[in-house]
Amino acid sequence: MILSCESNSLDDYLAETEELDFRHPDIQEIASELYAASSNEQDFVRKAYEFVRDEISHSWDIQSTRITCKASEVLLYKEGICYAKSNLLCSLLRSKDVPAGFCYQRLTIGDTPDTGYCIHALNAVYLRSIGQWIRLDARGNKVGINAEFSINKEKLAFPVREEYDESDFPIIYMQPNPQTMTVLKQNTDCIEMYLHGLPTHL
Repeated sequence: MILSCESNSLDDYLAETEELDFRHPDIQEIASELYAASSNEQDFVRKAYEFVRDEISHSWDIQSTRITCKASEVLLYKEGICYAKSNLLCSLLRSKDVPAGFCYQRLTIGDTPDTGYCIHALNAVYLRSIGQWIRLDARGNKVGINAEFSINKEKLAFPVREEYDESDFPIIYMQPNPQTMTVLKQNTDCIEMYLHGLPTHL
C-alpha cells in the first residue's frame, strides 16, 4: 500500500501535544536509555518499538479495566489499548527527533463481522537513513499475532481482510485521531469500552 502524509513537513511529525507528552522526565529517561543502547537510527526505532510492543501490556490481553491515554500515563502503568500504546511509541521516537505519525485500520472486533467493527491504531515512522516511511504495530504479540519491525515487508498485527469489509487507511496523520482520544477520556472501564465503545469509522 502506498502511504500518504497528512503534511509534507517532517516537523509536523515531531510536535509535542497533551497526549504526546514526550518532554515528561520518565519518557525522556527511557528514550535516552534505548537511544544509548542503539547503534544507529534504525536500531533505536526497533528498540523503541519492541519496548512498547513487549513491555507495555495490551489492556484487553490482561483484562484490565484501567484506561490510559497520555504517553507518560501509558509508561507509568505499563498498559493501554492500541490508541494509548501508539501514543507512547510516537512520543519515544519524537523525543529523539525521529518523525512519527499515526495510521489506522478498520477491523472486526472479533474474528468475524458479526462481532462488530472498530478502528485500530498503529504508527508510521520516517527513517531518514532510507528516506521512507514504514508502519509499525506495537499492539503486542500473542497467539495468532506476530508483528515485527521490518523495513522491506510489513509485518503488522492484523492483515486486512477485504472479504470481511475490513480496510486499511493510507494516510499518515500528524496527531492521534480525535475520536480515539475522546473515547479514552470519556470512559472509565476499559473492558466495557473495548467491547462496546470503540469508534467504528474514522
